Amino acid sequence: MARVLVVGAGLTGGACAALLRGAALGRIAVWEKARGAGGRMSTSRSAQDAACTADLGAQYVTLETARAGSRRSFYEELLSHGILKPLTAPIEGMVVKEGSCNYVAPQGISSVVKYYLKQSAGADVFYEQHVTHVSLRDGKWEVFRKMGPPEQFDIVILTMPVPQILQLQGDIVNNEMLPAGVLGPMVAKLRCSNVILINESQKQQLESASYSSRYALGLFYEAGTRIDVPWAAQYITDNPCIRFISIDNKKRNIESPEIGPSVVVHTTVTFGSEHLDSDPAEVQRLILSHLERIVPSLPKPVSIKCQKWRYSQHTRAGGRVGCLKAVCMLAQQHEAWAAHHDSCYSEVHLTSHPGRSPCQPNRVAGSFGNGRLPFLC
Repeated sequence: MARVLVVGAGLTGGACAALLRGAALGRIAVWEKARGAGGRMSTSRSAQDAACTADLGAQYVTLETARAGSRRSFYEELLSHGILKPLTAPIEGMVVKEGSCNYVAPQGISSVVKYYLKQSAGADVFYEQHVTHVSLRDGKWEVFRKMGPPEQFDIVILTMPVPQILQLQGDIVNNEMLPAGVLGPMVAKLRCSNVILINESQKQQLESASYSSRYALGLFYEAGTRIDVPWAAQYITDNPCIRFISIDNKKRNIESPEIGPSVVVHTTVTFGSEHLDSDPAEVQRLILSHLERIVPSLPKPVSIKCQKWRYSQHTRAGGRVGCLKAVCMLAQQHEAWAAHHDSCYSEVHLTSHPGRSPCQPNRVAGSFGNGRLPFLC
């Protein structure tokens, strides 16, 4: 029975682990470099009160019903288990596309990922496992990490952003043994000892993939704090720093006098790019100064978290780099990092059905993020 490693415990990694478990492909392990699951679907907690949470990543789920097709069942499952609920709170400036439905995750957006990891019952999930090398040794993939000894696997699935995949050492880079297929979360699948190399042009296509960057700020308050604004979230169009503000507990419809409110701020792409390598304390100060001008009545929080998203969303994809031959397979295209929920499902469906051609296109329907706008785009 094959030994499978899924690198990354974001949406694609979590759903992939669940579907692979359903396909009975073998013993599955999930390695995540962070301290918890979610990836860019992150939910953070207040340092003073763990019950006070804020979604610093994707804000809500958008399903385009006309294009969902068979993948509608994923949404129905999440709704039936209470993981998702309809977004009913007022969002100022949100563009609602005809035929689309918006959903929030009352328990935090990371609860979607955690649900799938739970569905992968039997999979071994390990956190703070930072993969550094992937090498071919004696007919298996040997995977190295910063802490702990290397381990060998028959199948390795890489679900991190393409630039992070290209940073890996070992045969993947040194021998140009990159999985072929459609740009997106990468599936390196060993079927035999033959090695398929990509040419320089194909490698350049992968390297051409680019991402926008932004910051997110989470502000956490004591129980009983009132935030008097008429909206649950608001898109900002006339500020060089801030693009989106959310009263997160109000947006998720979980307001309670026993739990303090939280506020989430997403910056513009321009601000994120200009301050990508700036001192985090200075970035936080700048965001807070702009926030005070937009919402002057906002109370002082008891704690703040500043999150940098270096790989927020695709701005340019690398395109197709070939079809599956014998060794390597690449899952379907990620059109937006957390902004396209349905594309992740297309990818994991492909991974869990090895007989299907990896070059067969899947239509992208539905999205994670602030609809078609930042967090996002």
